[in-house]
Amino acid sequence: MIRKLGLGTGLVLVMTLSACGGGGLFGGGGGGLFASRNATVPLEEQDAATIFQQGEAELENGSPDRAAALFIEVERLHPYSEWASRGLIMAAFAYHADRDYESTRIAAQRYLDFYPGEEDAAYAQYLLALSYYDQIDQVGRDQGLTFQALQALREVIERYPDSDYTQDAILRFEVAFDHLAGKEMEIGRYYLRRQHYTAAINRFRVVVEQFQTTSYTPEALMRLVEAYIALGLTNEAQTAGAILGYNFQSSPFYDDAFRQLTGQNLSMEAQGESWLRDIWRQTVRGDWL
Repeated sequence: MIRKLGLGTGLVLVMTLSACGGGGLFGGGGGGLFASRNATVPLEEQDAATIFQQGEAELENGSPDRAAALFIEVERLHPYSEWASRGLIMAAFAYHADRDYESTRIAAQRYLDFYPGEEDAAYAQYLLALSYYDQIDQVGRDQGLTFQALQALREVIERYPDSDYTQDAILRFEVAFDHLAGKEMEIGRYYLRRQHYTAAINRFRVVVEQFQTTSYTPEALMRLVEAYIALGLTNEAQTAGAILGYNFQSSPFYDDAFRQLTGQNLSMEAQGESWLRDIWRQTVRGDWL
């Protein structure tokens, strides 16, 4: 399993934003992060650069919520300035740093809607994806978030293939895909423990057919062997074992399936006609996995 990157990585990434290039850590010219602030002057009377620099300072001081509010004010008060898009993308970043995922999505999507041709659109899409991804760290959670993360990550990969965020999006996509397979396995194991074999088989079949590139496939095949033996469906059990042996012979799940089959005087050879036999044919042709 790939370990998720922390917020520090996002801070490094945002330093590369082309739209925020220039003086200071986040650009914007002037004094950068350490520019002085005149708290007696209302925001409405300050220019965009000054407000933006105050947002930078709040980030540096560890207050991403206040930073986000200031960056949003840049866009609100100076919508037609060159600072508007900068403020919006930095607001999305600050919201994400504050773990305000809903506000992250709103700001990132607004950037994509108003500035789709800007170079930092790729980063906006990446932040949008992270706002879902960072909430799916527990396999038992609502998988709707996982589907949304996959969709948003796919957008990064397909729409911005040459961006700085594509490789990380690919890695996170694979992890999120594993989460979906893990949820199917969790439910399948639950049914198997309670001897609801047909229901368990349906879950393991989803993993084998739809999530075969994930880390759960060897176990799914072994669990199919177990469930089919329990139902007395020996042809299907042997075929599942054959697929497991062909693709994952070094897996500990192979050893477990082998013991189960040989304990019933069965072999790990494809037998009969079933959905698993179709998978076996794909395996032999090299079309599976």
